[in-house]
Amino acid sequence: MRPNLNLMKATLTGALGGLLFGFDTVVISGAIDALVKLYHLTPQGKGLTVAIGLVGTVVGALSAGVAGQKLGGRETLRITAVLYLVSAIGCGLAWDWHSFMVFRFIGGLGIGASSVLGPVYIAELAPAKWRGRLVSAFQFNVVFGILVAYTSNYAIRLLHLGAAEWRWQVGIAAIPATAFLVLLFFIPRSPRWSASRNRIDEALAVLKLMGEQDPEGELADIREALAQEHATAHEPVFRWKYRYPLFLAISIGAFNQLAGINVILYYLNNIFASAGFSQISSDQQAIAIGATNFVFAMVGMSLIDKAGRKTLLLIGAAGTATCLAGVSWLFKTHSHPGALVWLLVTYIAFFSMSQGAVIWVYIGEVFPTSVRSKGQGAGSASHWIFNAAIALEFPVVAQTMHTETPFIFFAVMTVIQFFVVLFVYPETKGQTLEALQRKLIGAEGD
Repeated sequence: MRPNLNLMKATLTGALGGLLFGFDTVVISGAIDALVKLYHLTPQGKGLTVAIGLVGTVVGALSAGVAGQKLGGRETLRITAVLYLVSAIGCGLAWDWHSFMVFRFIGGLGIGASSVLGPVYIAELAPAKWRGRLVSAFQFNVVFGILVAYTSNYAIRLLHLGAAEWRWQVGIAAIPATAFLVLLFFIPRSPRWSASRNRIDEALAVLKLMGEQDPEGELADIREALAQEHATAHEPVFRWKYRYPLFLAISIGAFNQLAGINVILYYLNNIFASAGFSQISSDQQAIAIGATNFVFAMVGMSLIDKAGRKTLLLIGAAGTATCLAGVSWLFKTHSHPGALVWLLVTYIAFFSMSQGAVIWVYIGEVFPTSVRSKGQGAGSASHWIFNAAIALEFPVVAQTMHTETPFIFFAVMTVIQFFVVLFVYPETKGQTLEALQRKLIGAEGD
């Protein structure tokens, strides 16, 4: 039995935040050189221009859990859509570097909040059988957004718009942001959130609407879990009894960035330029990278509920470590520049089918309902804190040391990740959220 139309509509709408997430995070790669020239930015200023959006993302991720718990995921996602819209228009019309930075920060707030709330919303709607693939739709849209951003940057560059080129590159995101906001008024609340507010009829109606095979049984399971959590319904997530899911969420968020993925996506044009590629050629290579990311995200989605989360993470860590070692060797020896494209394409393929497909699913699965949004926020904040720090320092390290140095570091980190996943991470595929709660939390207590 396949997901019904209502479930798919709600999933795709929730996941549309992922498209804006992907678009907004990497669109800067096409505009950054123009901003450096226009505002005479140093390497540190260049890094800060990229990283300021990520600072907003950390704040948004940390704040989203509380807002999502109070207002509900659907309502809070509407706020993120407004933030995306304001950011896109503001960046496109920015009158100086400081105003651009403010609007980039606002966009980061939307990215951080949607990275928490989108996957949680989908996870709480989806039956266990389909949860992995449906939550992966969020990541699928993230990588689609990345591809759209690279393609958009290239297409706008071909229009030869001169000094206004970068404004169109960053401002065009207002179109999908408007669509996201409108569609969010046509999807239901999460049944778990409704049940937590004692709106039992509403929760049951949504479970039926989503095609749950045993809606009464699922509702009973949800209510039982909520009853167990009632005494601590507003408890903080940073408690000793949540140490295991916290470690899983925070470590997977950190490892996701320590693999170097977003540095490569943000500075892709500069990486290719350092290997001798022209600007237009770099844009074309970026589209190839984005297309690979997109295709292998679909591969990951198709495998996540079959092979399992842990298996994909292990395969991905081994593959990305090998490719990163190859990139570092290429820059160290200054040989075979044409191989850079193939190494990065293979790296993206391994990353997208593993960590890219798994991270948001996994973080959304390991926490109980009472702290799920907060737990998602903690894992997401870890992801974005490491993202911001690495993006900020990459231009400085690459200039003051050697281009290969960051890639050696990323390769070592992915080797460490392989062993942490192998010995510490549990498999979560095919289990209800309530069963996972009993497995990861139930037996431990305070």
